[in-house]
Amino acid sequence: MGRSYIVEDAVEGYLTKQCEQKAGPVTGLLIGQSSTQRDFVVTATRTPQREESTAAAGNSLDKEWVTEHARQVSRMLPGGLSVLGVFLITETDGKDTLTTLRQLVFAVENLISSERLWNPADDDVTDYVTLHVNPKTRKTFCRTFDVKDPKSVAKPADWKYQSGLCSSWSTVSCCLSVDMLVPLPDNRTNTEDTDKCLKEGLRVWAHQLESGVCLIDGKRLAEDSELTVGQKRNVRQTYTAQLLITPDERRSADAVQQCGGSVSVRGAIHSRAYIHSNKPKARLAEKLLKRDAVSTVATRVQMLLEELLTTEGESKGSGDKQRREQFSLPNRIFCPLKASGPVCVCDYLFSDEGLSEVTDRLKEMLDIDAAEEDLDTRQETPAEVIERDAAAGRTKPTLETVEALEPKRNNYIGVAMATAVTLLATAASMLYLNDV
Repeated sequence: MGRSYIVEDAVEGYLTKQCEQKAGPVTGLLIGQSSTQRDFVVTATRTPQREESTAAAGNSLDKEWVTEHARQVSRMLPGGLSVLGVFLITETDGKDTLTTLRQLVFAVENLISSERLWNPADDDVTDYVTLHVNPKTRKTFCRTFDVKDPKSVAKPADWKYQSGLCSSWSTVSCCLSVDMLVPLPDNRTNTEDTDKCLKEGLRVWAHQLESGVCLIDGKRLAEDSELTVGQKRNVRQTYTAQLLITPDERRSADAVQQCGGSVSVRGAIHSRAYIHSNKPKARLAEKLLKRDAVSTVATRVQMLLEELLTTEGESKGSGDKQRREQFSLPNRIFCPLKASGPVCVCDYLFSDEGLSEVTDRLKEMLDIDAAEEDLDTRQETPAEVIERDAAAGRTKPTLETVEALEPKRNNYIGVAMATAVTLLATAASMLYLNDV
């Protein structure tokens, strides 16, 4: 017996709309939540058209573009949502189509998993779904592949539409303080070494968080207890959680060692997870919330790194003079999936951006027509850049701060800035990068 997929009925309408485009093969992503018993598909989004390849590509698929789209979308998904697979709308049937879908799901999973800092669990579902839709006959073929098995073959799966799929899903959220110190290598001109150190530092913090204690509404629940026990069925529940890390463990990575500098990441983040309504366990809520906390920190660090590397040339000419720089991390903004009840996706807003840029990204990446008034900007306050002298000893507790000292070598400034990152939920961001 294959896996069963319960699909929001708005997805059916979306796929029908894509079938009517008549623009050659259409690829896209299927987004939702997996569970041991069944999977839930809450939305779908087509792959954005790549302008420079439109004319030359013809009817061929750009696998690299599809997988990059999946990586960007994955960053915009809070806890409980993930890319479950891909869809392909084409009149071509048979073995070639199946081979293409297989290649796509393996490529998508490989790229997304390469950015994950949390450890996989034994009960994680490793089956990715592929959906082939024939635009003429409107027939659909649903199959799955085990992406952890290179020799995996296609297995048939059940695909059923349902209205109001997420209307009663539960929401678990928390505000988590972040405080970590990451040493940098002596050879700071080697960006690969620096990236490796930063990723390892984040991974150590992620492991500490995974080992931490999760309180839901102030209580430590047994792992196998039902999250919604005693609650009315089909009624949406909202929970407030606390993630606690043992103080000794938080500093266990601190040690005397030779290094070329350090990055101090401090602040707070807003973390959120959505839980399906099919008798969810407390263990699932804790796992998804912790993974979201890790992912949102890593995403913002990576985004700042990418932003600063693109503007690296502008920082040249400063010589070897050391100076202290302050960098604001992007704050997290949520946008509801209108057809999916309480479930939201998210985006990250830099201090020099406007909400219109968020709505543009939501349209491009997730094909969501969102208005600025639809966006939830209340969870995290935009970061404030504070002069060090003025800020010393007088930084407000609601501010999340990240400062950075510019390294002596200009060709490393982009990496240094980008990796010194810190986040605060309802706070601002700054990062400290110290030369030794």
